[in-house]
Amino acid sequence: MDQKFSSQAYLNMELLRFTTAGSVDDGKSTLIGRLLYDSKSIFEDQLDAVKRASLLKGAEHLNLALFTDGLRAEREQGITIDVAYRYFATPHRKFIIADTPGHIQYTRNMVTGASTANAAIILIDARNGVIEQTHRHATIASLLGIPHIIVCINKMDLMDYRQEVFLDISENFRDFAGRIFPDKDIRFIPISALRGDNVVKPSVNMPWYNQGTLLHVLEILPVDQDHDLKHQRFPIQYVIRPESDQYHDYRGYAGRVAGGFFKPGDPVTILPSMIRSKIVSVDTFDGALEKAFPPMSVTLTLADDVDISRGDMITGEYDLPTIGGEFQAMVCWMNPIPLKPGGRYALKHTTRDVKCIVQSVDHVLNINTLEKMPEGTPVKMNDIASVMIRTTQPLFYDPYVKNRITGSIILIDEATHETVGAGMIL
Repeated sequence: MDQKFSSQAYLNMELLRFTTAGSVDDGKSTLIGRLLYDSKSIFEDQLDAVKRASLLKGAEHLNLALFTDGLRAEREQGITIDVAYRYFATPHRKFIIADTPGHIQYTRNMVTGASTANAAIILIDARNGVIEQTHRHATIASLLGIPHIIVCINKMDLMDYRQEVFLDISENFRDFAGRIFPDKDIRFIPISALRGDNVVKPSVNMPWYNQGTLLHVLEILPVDQDHDLKHQRFPIQYVIRPESDQYHDYRGYAGRVAGGFFKPGDPVTILPSMIRSKIVSVDTFDGALEKAFPPMSVTLTLADDVDISRGDMITGEYDLPTIGGEFQAMVCWMNPIPLKPGGRYALKHTTRDVKCIVQSVDHVLNINTLEKMPEGTPVKMNDIASVMIRTTQPLFYDPYVKNRITGSIILIDEATHETVGAGMIL
């Protein structure tokens, strides 16, 4: 890259995770290639390899889609890949792209890649407009609580860059989106990934559009409010007891902040014991902090010696999550063996591991039409279903719409240790 960053400046830069979704031939690979190429995020050896490959394929120009073709080549060799992650940075922000397949048989892959995303880029072919696949991608983005949706209407060059084409497709998408996420931040950008219009550089072919390029929008999206900053949540990962001469009496509770702010002096409650204490310090390897917030990894010390272990949670003194062993969740099923009502699984929630039983399947969601399939419909791989779960021990959880960390679960087959389902607590 042309812009030089110091290692410390790079580490301190704000991170945006975004996922891409598009149907076959919508131009997703070309868009990612264009974004990396025009932002000068391609290494010279990668660029040389793509230039040679483009010539071998008889292309007159650089084939930008080849920047992501390593994934296709591996798939042709029989290697299963869930999600490909790509990294790049600009002087304003660093990015992680979760490049996920968009086909219906890869719904579980898209759920995996999009589960931690701040934003979703939904690609629409300007020639085809909003189609069933677009509904599927929008619905999954809504279920996963992705805060920002960027709708890129691609191949505008094939529609003579006409404004009415862009406006019609935007209006059609808004009509559907109003049913699933009426309050979501949705932005529309007319682009041509092949020719570079409005991807990194403004388009001279569409003077009627002045809301910023895709890269500009990615750089200015407000992500500081994407985390739950109101409710203090700190799942314990590890108890630190150095037992050295220098830190003989040190007892710290390490983990990643899942919600709210934690500061020295804050009164807190420890779950499940319900014992109250106060924070003495917020420590890191580089020294103490004045406060910690999501998604920082820190160590908290408390004023009292309390029996705390992995899987417990430190919360605000009176601001407690729901404590219970029975809840409803939307589950994306990831296993070839269908989910069975009454099935027993291991369940992972934050740092807590328990056993559970799926008591009932309330309905399977048709993610194309939003129709609820009748009770008794089998839950097959890539299906999304509303289920009732009962655990052997209580969990400390929030609804997924309130906190994506304390509101998510993973179901694991106890015999094979395979992840069979990912769930969002309702």
